[in-house]
Amino acid sequence: MRPHRPANQRPNKSGATRHNVRKVEASDSIRAERDLRGQSAIQSQLTTTQKLDAWIAHHSHSSIDSLLRLLQTPLQSVMTWLVIAIAIALPAALFLVFSNLQQLSDSWQDSSQISVFMKKETTEQQARQLSLDWAKRDDVLQAVYVSPEQALSEFKESSGLGDLVNYLDENPLPSVVLIKPKLLHNDPDSLTSLQQSLIANAQVADVRLDLLWVKRLHQFIRIAERFLILLSCLLMLGVLLVIGNTLRVAIEQCRDEILVSKLVGATNAYVRRPFLYMGLWYGLIGGLIASVILGIIYFFLSEPVKQLASLYQSSFQLAGIGLVEGLQLILMAGVVGLISAWVAVSQHLKWIEPS
Repeated sequence: MRPHRPANQRPNKSGATRHNVRKVEASDSIRAERDLRGQSAIQSQLTTTQKLDAWIAHHSHSSIDSLLRLLQTPLQSVMTWLVIAIAIALPAALFLVFSNLQQLSDSWQDSSQISVFMKKETTEQQARQLSLDWAKRDDVLQAVYVSPEQALSEFKESSGLGDLVNYLDENPLPSVVLIKPKLLHNDPDSLTSLQQSLIANAQVADVRLDLLWVKRLHQFIRIAERFLILLSCLLMLGVLLVIGNTLRVAIEQCRDEILVSKLVGATNAYVRRPFLYMGLWYGLIGGLIASVILGIIYFFLSEPVKQLASLYQSSFQLAGIGLVEGLQLILMAGVVGLISAWVAVSQHLKWIEPS
């Protein structure tokens, strides 16, 4: 018979087993926690990628869906596009007129001249030396000396009084220096300083300035430039109002859909996005139609203007809108449409909140 051992002296096999089990469970839990952290990191990384994919997909869907919505109401959309196109085409056409006027004024400036009449006691050598000195000025393009004999010969040919001129005792015409001026920094006031500098010479008898009308032309162009800026601002404001009011109507039609989207957690940026693309489409297509209108105007006016210029023995040609200018006009119209949509939708969405 085995001796009876007290309970506290029995080998504690079950305690050791529990301790080992706890160690295994702890190591398993640590390992599981590590795996869970790794899975969480991978899941977080995938969530960011999925968010980016969803953001891109929603942009693509919003752009296509907004264009399809505009095409579902063709009459209303075409009328809005025509209003936008006319509002954009008017300042663009005035800008083209302004550019052609500048080109025309530059060509007129090149064909004009200042006549400097020398005193009779001025010798030919002195007059030639003066013409060479004046040709070196920064505000002079060209200076040509005309002798009295050459001036008299030109007068005979142009006046048709050659027989009468032959009976003159002496040549009454003085020597002349013909100067073609250059407007510094496109400023006609530089002509005044050039005239005063020429007439201050002791050997000069008179200076005839034939470019006073250029000053008037430049002043007219300056007024037209400011008028063009004001008119463009007013018409761009009109485009903003047209697109803004059109989008307000579209928002009211989708009011219930917006409320449901906000109830399920949609942000204002998510709700705003389709309407921004709608404003962008309004601007881009309106700018495209405006470019077509400008092209049609150029097609009908280029040939008559060319024929009129040929009657005045001028090589002037009407400058129209090119490919680069047309793309710039379309992009500018798209930006205006996007800005107007942003302002209108942001202000209007504040009043649409689920209660």
